[in-house]
Amino acid sequence: MNYLLLLLLAFLACASIHVLIIFILGTKKSKSSKDPPGPNPFPIIGNILELGNQPHQSLAKLSQNYGPIMSLNLGSIKTIVISSPKLAKEILHKHDLILSNRSIPDTIRALDHHIFSMVWMPPTNQWRILRRACANKVFSPQLLDSTQILRQKKVQELLDFVKEKNEKRETLDIGEAVFITVLNSISNTFFSMDLGYYNSSNKPQEFKDIFFGIMKEAGRPNVVDFFPMLRKLDPQGARARMNKYFGKLIDFFDGLVEERLGRERKLSNDVLDSLLEVMMEDNSQVTRPHLLHLFLDLFNAGIDTTSSMIEWTMAELVRNPKELKKVREELHQVLGKEQQIEESHISKLPFLRAVVKETFRLHPPAPLLLPHKSPQEDIEICGFMVPKNAQVWVNVWGMGRDSSIWTNPNEFMPQRFLESNIDFRGNDFELIPFGAGRRICPGLPLAFRSVHIVLASLLYGYDWKLPNELEAKDIDMSENFGITLHKAQPLQIIPIKS
Repeated sequence: MNYLLLLLLAFLACASIHVLIIFILGTKKSKSSKDPPGPNPFPIIGNILELGNQPHQSLAKLSQNYGPIMSLNLGSIKTIVISSPKLAKEILHKHDLILSNRSIPDTIRALDHHIFSMVWMPPTNQWRILRRACANKVFSPQLLDSTQILRQKKVQELLDFVKEKNEKRETLDIGEAVFITVLNSISNTFFSMDLGYYNSSNKPQEFKDIFFGIMKEAGRPNVVDFFPMLRKLDPQGARARMNKYFGKLIDFFDGLVEERLGRERKLSNDVLDSLLEVMMEDNSQVTRPHLLHLFLDLFNAGIDTTSSMIEWTMAELVRNPKELKKVREELHQVLGKEQQIEESHISKLPFLRAVVKETFRLHPPAPLLLPHKSPQEDIEICGFMVPKNAQVWVNVWGMGRDSSIWTNPNEFMPQRFLESNIDFRGNDFELIPFGAGRRICPGLPLAFRSVHIVLASLLYGYDWKLPNELEAKDIDMSENFGITLHKAQPLQIIPIKS
């Protein structure tokens, strides 16, 4: 043990000297370069300590001092942080093609996910094929229209569960309940099966723990991402944990694929059947690993972000009773009495849509989006140089809280969007929770429908209050940072039948 420890310390000492040399050379070079401004880095570690436990919040504060384009040295990795709509448009629109590669967190390399994942692979022909398959076989308007009845059925099951809680005057963990709803909605669309049950916590909790673990491991600071030379050591054990998370999901999806391929070709007409047809085409470039890792991405992102956004929205409404009352009044005025809510009603509910936009502004699912980089050339942005291979973060959380963009930015004010045409579909860079450009989240059309229909259903039939005489100000709105932003404390509320 002492020998191994001595060996590790010797390695770290050598690595530190190596990084120090790189740092000194880099510092000398930067004096004559056009680097964006930023805080002075410490030797070796650079600006790592500046990130803290909530990097999106720390970076927003730093941008107030150093401006909307900022340079950080995170260990040996140059990082450019963008914090304004104008510069976000430069990055994600004007220079979209050049910056469409990803900077890969080490945890994403688990099980070679970065090689097979549409989300993380470079924009090659393989990426275009997978992207096209998603657009045509998963998220096309025709498919989403055809599966609307399925989503309505799953929402009704949620309402039945809420009704039980109402009759027993029991508290509801809204995030947990919505997670099961979205899990079953997507699993039925993809595989024609339920994966969660409201009165049985084991299976849905297992999936939730996996999804949350993946987002946490992928998003939190990892020393290997700052010093890639430590990659083989995995000193924090982050990639090892991610191997387990990915492995459980990949094994589960592979079992479904094997079962579907092994039976007689009785089509279920679900997403799995559609993508298997693509995989089995002559000269298809979509392999079985591509399919498995695609399901991993779509399941994890679709279920985690949608359920989390609904929980954030409900928390904001309970904290703001006037807005809660107003959105419920709109629902009753538009829908009348005892009418089933359909996705076609969304366009007739402007205040509900404004509530959702306001929640995306305050609580974007991916606070820094996913990292971009240019592997081949430097790029000039507003007179500053973004060097090749530097990772680029777009702080959409910071932009949502910027007083130069929004009036009273820390207040929940949905009405601001009643007077504005700003939307979150990637064209208005003040509000880009799903990103923009060629790497915009492909699941946006499904997320749009799911978030609105679940919220409308929960709010139409029930008023909501806090348990144990708690007041709105008592709701804990603290965040758990990861690639996605979760509510640190689950929202516990009581449904009151109206």
